[in-house]
Amino acid sequence: MTPHEPQLEERHAALLLRLLAMGAPAQQIASAAVSPELRELALQIHMAFDVHRRRERELEALVETARDLASMRDPAGVLEAIVRRTRALLGTDLSYLTLFDPEAGDTYMRATAGSISARFQTVRLPLGAGLGGLVASTRRPYWTPDYAADDRFRHTLPIDEAVGEEGILAICGAPLLVGDEFVGVLFAADRAERAFRPDEVGLLASLAALAAVTIVQVRALRDAETALEALSQAHETVRRHTEGVERAAAAHDRFAEVLLAGGGIDDVTRALGELLGDWVLLVGEDGEQRSVFGTPGLGPDQRTQGVAVAAGQPSGRLVSLTDFHVVAVRAGRDIMGTLFVGAGFDVKPDASDIRMIERAAVVCALFLLFERDVAESQRQVLADLISDLIGSRGERDDRVRAARALGLALDRPFCVAVLRGPVNTQRRALTLSAQTVLGSEALVGIHDGDVVALVSGDEPARLAQSLHARLARSSSVTVAVSAPAKDVDAVASAYDEARRTLAALLALGHEGTAAAASDLGFAGLIVGTEPDVTAYVRRVLGPVVDYDQTRGTDLIGTLEAYFAGGGSPSRAAVTLHVHTNTVAQRLDRISSLLGDGWQEPEPALELQLALRMRRLVAHPPEGQSRTGP
Repeated sequence: MTPHEPQLEERHAALLLRLLAMGAPAQQIASAAVSPELRELALQIHMAFDVHRRRERELEALVETARDLASMRDPAGVLEAIVRRTRALLGTDLSYLTLFDPEAGDTYMRATAGSISARFQTVRLPLGAGLGGLVASTRRPYWTPDYAADDRFRHTLPIDEAVGEEGILAICGAPLLVGDEFVGVLFAADRAERAFRPDEVGLLASLAALAAVTIVQVRALRDAETALEALSQAHETVRRHTEGVERAAAAHDRFAEVLLAGGGIDDVTRALGELLGDWVLLVGEDGEQRSVFGTPGLGPDQRTQGVAVAAGQPSGRLVSLTDFHVVAVRAGRDIMGTLFVGAGFDVKPDASDIRMIERAAVVCALFLLFERDVAESQRQVLADLISDLIGSRGERDDRVRAARALGLALDRPFCVAVLRGPVNTQRRALTLSAQTVLGSEALVGIHDGDVVALVSGDEPARLAQSLHARLARSSSVTVAVSAPAKDVDAVASAYDEARRTLAALLALGHEGTAAAASDLGFAGLIVGTEPDVTAYVRRVLGPVVDYDQTRGTDLIGTLEAYFAGGGSPSRAAVTLHVHTNTVAQRLDRISSLLGDGWQEPEPALELQLALRMRRLVAHPPEGQSRTGP
């Protein structure tokens, strides 16, 4: 062996290992320029890999087949699935399945996949006749590469003619057995000679075992279901008649009890749900949920469909849809809402159930009418009070007492909020949403076309964001909040400020957002009732001013020089009599204090306005005091 031979052998081995790792085909390995010994070893490893992968695929296919068959309940569907899967897994031209007929003592063709002969699809195989008869009588798998030439089994003219018409040569059959019970035979066949490998025969036998268990289980389940269904129908007829009378009487008593006891909508839906044993949902005329019992299984599309169907029934009669029943809640021609009931208790309700649900809809209509009258009265009282407060109408003490009676103390800090939805939004719906969100510590009504809320508190910015976050879940809404006030006579000016803030939000393209005047930057100085210039300057320049005061620097001066020079660091350096690098370092420091976006157009405009106003505050006109940062 030359010194180079070990190195050459190592290179050959590495080449073969790479080919094996890449999953190269056997032809590529066989053509590799390596020693014959290494090539033969690599081919053996490749063959072992192929066998292992094939067994893995077969096992996965068996598991998948078992899972699919376990989920099926239709006997015919199970048989069709078995022959289709068998044909696909063994890669044969056709597959078929025969079932044992205990009365005739033979097997008959029950399902085929890939068959083209009508005679073949109706053939019967006596026990011991043909390959299938041999499998049936011995209850062992058999295969033949050439059926016509194989003399191991008894040939019969009907079977041979059917096999010949189908053009079959190679056949493999495995018995369907469950314990000692013979069910039938599963076959895989080709129209050309084929020697079935032992692993293929084993795979067919495994498929036959799965098929046999599934067939027996499905048969038993179907027989049990048929018997149970017949028994259930008999009992159901008696039960419905008896329970229908009892439920009708119970429903009448329950609904009368709710009315006489001064109950509400929730009591009606609960009573109906308990009587029917299913969920109940009442939707108002605005499409919002008013009351619910149980867990409704309704999607948005189903709910919309149900409302439309119920509205199209002028008589107010019940309509049964796929998953639920629905009836309009009517007061004359006026639709007050829609009542949904789950279909689980009875897909086709009987007459007593229908009358019960329709009677519940009438009771709901009475309650909703009463609620509407009360709500209208309350809304009118609130609207009148808010108009009186904004317009300063009536005696001052009377206004204070009226607001306090409704839960708002006007001698403590409060804010005025103005809310506006999209163009087509109903103000009444927005008012109801605001009342629900704000609770008892606020007065909400409509004034001059605006939804107005007087809310306790002294944090307008937080109030604006909180109110918007809760209202925006259901619809887009713009919210503007005034600065705090704490006197009944300040309501008018606070309302004007909130309206101006709302107008500014819309003008600036911020529809669907929320803000107080103080959130609008320099625009807030325009819309605010008492613009606080010092607070504005402090809000914009505070971090830079604090840094200068703490460290004795003049970053404010650098900012002024930078803007005066058109945003040019070199021009600012000339103005300040320093090096350009010094200006760049100061600008970096300003970025760390104000954030990286301060040079963008809008923040830069705010900074320049604040710098100008700071000078005005620091050097006020003659006769005014000096304030500010």
